Amino acid sequence: MLLNYIWVGFFLVGFVVALIRIIGYYFRDFFAEYFSIIFDRTDLEVFTSIVNSTFEMAETSVTIAIYLIGVMTLWLGIMKIGENAGAINSLSKLVAPFFRKIFPDIPDNHPATGSILMNFCANMLGLDNAATPLGLKAMKDLQDLNTKKDTASNSQIMFIVLNTSALTIVPISIMAIRAASGAKDPTDVFVPLLLATYFSTLAGLIAVSVVQRINLLNKVVLAYLGGITIFIALVIWYLNRLAQPQVEVISRLAGNFILFLFIITFIWLGVRKKINIYESFIEGAKEGFQVAIKIIPYLVAMLVAIGVFRASGAMDFIITGLDKFFSFFGINTDFIPALPTAIMKPLSGSGARGLMVEAMKTYGPDSFVGRLASTFQGSTETTFYTLAVYFGAVNIRKIRYTVTCGLIADLAGIVAAIFIAYLFFH
Repeated sequence: MLLNYIWVGFFLVGFVVALIRIIGYYFRDFFAEYFSIIFDRTDLEVFTSIVNSTFEMAETSVTIAIYLIGVMTLWLGIMKIGENAGAINSLSKLVAPFFRKIFPDIPDNHPATGSILMNFCANMLGLDNAATPLGLKAMKDLQDLNTKKDTASNSQIMFIVLNTSALTIVPISIMAIRAASGAKDPTDVFVPLLLATYFSTLAGLIAVSVVQRINLLNKVVLAYLGGITIFIALVIWYLNRLAQPQVEVISRLAGNFILFLFIITFIWLGVRKKINIYESFIEGAKEGFQVAIKIIPYLVAMLVAIGVFRASGAMDFIITGLDKFFSFFGINTDFIPALPTAIMKPLSGSGARGLMVEAMKTYGPDSFVGRLASTFQGSTETTFYTLAVYFGAVNIRKIRYTVTCGLIADLAGIVAAIFIAYLFFH
């Protein structure tokens, strides 16, 4: 039901904001004289922009879905090989004690554990192309355990919130965009970004655990979280000692090597176990095609609503309001020009990426705004896109408190990014 309110809200807010802009244009002299608010020709054409955005986002949705058909067919085929060869079961054992605590409803040795682990690994390595199909496979496995097929289970909510908090260890794409934009040191946002996304993930974990009454002070949970923290600290220490070109080379090599290593390992284990590898791949690939087709309506619905919200100018109204709010309290507002990236990220990944590039172009890639926008881009995930795709893939309509916990994680990532950017770059 909450997703329904959010979807309707995007349209209604967009409509109201567009009406305000139209009225403002026809009474522009009055507003300019008494309120110093300027309305111009673009305000008159707002409904044209909104309608055009619906067509553009609908086309984008289908383009994404078509792309996902190939990617999901590939990766769910690979996952089926790993599953039949016993590789997924072996991987599951590595994290079984930890997952047993935060996913208490998943039985031991269930395929969902391996799918979740593979998705998390792809996200941490910044390999979005692989993360989505693996995440959809995890949702399908969790749906098999779900007793109420139209309602999100506790395990599905925990998985999606951790997924949308986007713990990323190697932000390859962001560093590449910064390099293309002319940044002197494209990797200077690496440590701030890693810290921000870590706090985002931790906040998401805590939020869901509070609702689900999961004890995070358990020795097993603390041991795993402590181990992850030490690992992240070592990665930061090692990469900070390298020159920027070396960091890019190692990041790309490590991410893609590990990913391809999974494929080779699955195939090798399949050969060793003497399974029909080709038939296993085809079996999984068929599932990938069906899931990709199924998500198209959900994808179109959410992206079109987001497009209307953005084209109406509602996003600009929010930014202007925040600027005035913080200025009123005497708070430094140097971070405000980077906020569009942070606000857009939960709505649209491509939109946030465009705003990040725009911020670097306007203020410079090495400016405070340019660096903060880059940190925002990697500190959270496309929450509403993820909800539409993942829940749509398994026909879940009642998502319970998923949005609330997901946005808590997003907010934590945004706030952490601001404080960390002031500490590192201001």
